Amino acid sequence: MTWGTELWDQFENLDKHTQWGIDFLERYAKFVKERVEIEQTYAKQLRNLVKKYCPKRSKDDEPRFTSCLSFYSILNELNDYAGQREVVAEEMGHKVYGELMRYSQDLKSERKHHLQEGRKAQQYLDQCWKQMDNSKKKFERECKEAEKSQISYDRLDNDINATKSEVEKAKSQLYLRTHSADESKNEYAAQLQNFNGEQWKHFNVAIPQIFKNLQDMDERRTVKLGETYRSFAEVERRVLPIISKCLEGMVTAAKAVDERKDSAIVVESFKSGFEPPGDFPFEDYSQNLSRTGSDNTISTPKNEGVVKQDPKHSISKAAKNKLWLFGKKPKGSLSPPSSPPSKPHLPDHAQTPKFSSDPIAFCLSEMRTAKPRMASFRGLKRGAPSLEDFSHLPPEQRRKRLQARIDELSKELQKEVDQRDALNKMKDVYEKNPQMGDPQSLQPKISETMCNMEKLRSEIHKNESWLSEVEGKVSSRGDRRPSADVNHHAPHGRESPEGSYTDAPSQEHRSPPHQPDPRQVHQPDEFDDEFDDDDPLPVIGHCKALYSFDGQNEGTLLMKEDEVLYVIEEDKGDGWTRARKQGGEEGYVPTSYLDITMEKNSKGAVTYI
Repeated sequence: MTWGTELWDQFENLDKHTQWGIDFLERYAKFVKERVEIEQTYAKQLRNLVKKYCPKRSKDDEPRFTSCLSFYSILNELNDYAGQREVVAEEMGHKVYGELMRYSQDLKSERKHHLQEGRKAQQYLDQCWKQMDNSKKKFERECKEAEKSQISYDRLDNDINATKSEVEKAKSQLYLRTHSADESKNEYAAQLQNFNGEQWKHFNVAIPQIFKNLQDMDERRTVKLGETYRSFAEVERRVLPIISKCLEGMVTAAKAVDERKDSAIVVESFKSGFEPPGDFPFEDYSQNLSRTGSDNTISTPKNEGVVKQDPKHSISKAAKNKLWLFGKKPKGSLSPPSSPPSKPHLPDHAQTPKFSSDPIAFCLSEMRTAKPRMASFRGLKRGAPSLEDFSHLPPEQRRKRLQARIDELSKELQKEVDQRDALNKMKDVYEKNPQMGDPQSLQPKISETMCNMEKLRSEIHKNESWLSEVEGKVSSRGDRRPSADVNHHAPHGRESPEGSYTDAPSQEHRSPPHQPDPRQVHQPDEFDDEFDDDDPLPVIGHCKALYSFDGQNEGTLLMKEDEVLYVIEEDKGDGWTRARKQGGEEGYVPTSYLDITMEKNSKGAVTYI
C-alpha cells in the first residue's frame, strides 16, 4: 500500500503529516536534551556531595577506623557512580540528541525538496489545463461567430431586395468565420489531447513518485525514532555493569566495618603506657590517743590494736598535693641556688632508700614511680603545642611518633644516598670523557647532597636518642622497682644527636680559657634530691667540647676534647652549663669550653610528671 496510488489527491494532508512527523522527532530530541541536563546536574550534585564529605586533612591526621575507611570507600564508589552518570549524559547527548538533530535537518531539507517537486508538477498541470481551457473558449467563441455569419448570409440570400454584392460579402464573411472555427477546433483538440496526456502523467507517474519519496522519508523517520529509542536504553544498559560494581564496592565497604578492630585502634591511638595508680595507705591519727578509766572500757596496751604505720606508706598533706593525678612535678628546684650545696645530684647513680632518716621522702618517690603521669593529657586537651621531641605526648604515643619520624628520615636519607651515588657515577663518566661535561660542575651538588645527608643522619641520631630515652622509661616503669631513683642510661647502640665526630688529628692545640669557680657549680638542694623524679631532664640542645675538662670537683663532669654532649640546662649566668653524656652521666662543665647548638622548640618543653 503506497501513498502514490491510495492518496493521489491528498497532497495537502501529506504535507501536514510529514511536518507533524518532523515536529514529533524534534520534540523527542528535546526530551532527550532535558534528560541529558538532568543526568549532568545529578552527576554534578553527586560530585559536590562527595567533595563536601571527603576528608580535607592530611593522611597522617586521617582516622584509621574501619567505619571511617569504609565511608571513604563509599564516597569513592559514589564518585565513580557519578562518573558513570556523566558517561550516560555524554553518550545520550552525542549518540541520541545530536543524531536526532542532524537527522531532523536532513528530513527538513528532503521534505522541502519533495514538496517543491509536487508543487511544480501541479503548476505544470494547471498550466496545461489553462491552455486547453483557453483553446476551448476560443473554439466556442469562433463557432458562435460562424453561426452568426451563417444566419446573416441566409437572411441576405433569401432577401429579394438584397444586392448581389451584399450577398457575396456575407458569403465571404461566412467562409472566414467557418475557417476560423475549424482552426479553433483543431487547436482545442490538440490542447485537450495534450492536457489529458499531462494529467495522466501527473496522477500516474509524477505524483505517485513524489508521494512515494515522502512515504519513504516518513518511514525512515519512524525507523530512526525506533533506533534512538533503543540507543536511549542501550546507553543506560552499558553502564549498568560498572554501576553494579560500584554498588558491590559499597556493600564490600560495609562488610569491612569491624568493631573490634576499631576498638583496638582506639587503644593503640590513646594508650599512654602509664600504669594505674596504686592504693593510698590508711593514715591512723588516733594511735597517740590514750583512753581513761572513766570511759568504762577495758584499756588496751598502747601498741596493741593500733595499726602500725609503715614508713613506706606514710604520707603528708603536702605530699598528697604533689601526688594528685593531675599535679605537676616541681621542676623549678633545678634553678641555681645562691650558695652551692655540699652534694650534687646525679640522676644516673642509684641511691639507697632512706627508711630510717626520711621515710616520707621514700614513700613519695615510690608512689611517684607507680602512679601515671597524667599532666600530658591535660596539656593535650588544652591544645599544647607540638614539640620536636614529642615530649608533650604519653610514652607509648611518643614512641610511635618518634619511630614513624625515624622511618621517614631514613627514607629521605636513602634518597640522598642514591642521589650521591648517581652524581659520583656521573662525575666518573665526566672524568673519563671530558667532552661530555665538566666534573667540577657536579661538585657543588655533591657537597649539597653530602650536607643534606649529614643533617639527616644528625636528625636520625637525635630522634634515636629520644626513642631510646622513651624505651628506657617504659622498661623502667614495667620493672616497678622499689627504689626512688632509677637509672636511665641510653642504650649503647644509640648515637648522639649529631653523631660522634672529631676534627682532624692535625688540629692545632688550643689553650682553654679561664674556668669559672667550681664552687659556683649549680647544686640542687637536699629537698630536690629526695623528691626528684626518675625522668631525666629533657635534652634542649647539644654541644661539642672545644677543650678537655678534668671534672675533679664534685658535681662537675669529665669531658674530652671534641666530645659531643647533650645540653640539659642552660648557663644561668654563673659560667656553667649542665650536660649529659651518652652513657647517662650528668654534671656541670664550663660554658666557655663548649660550642653549643640549641634545638628548636627547646624552650617551654613539656615533661611528664
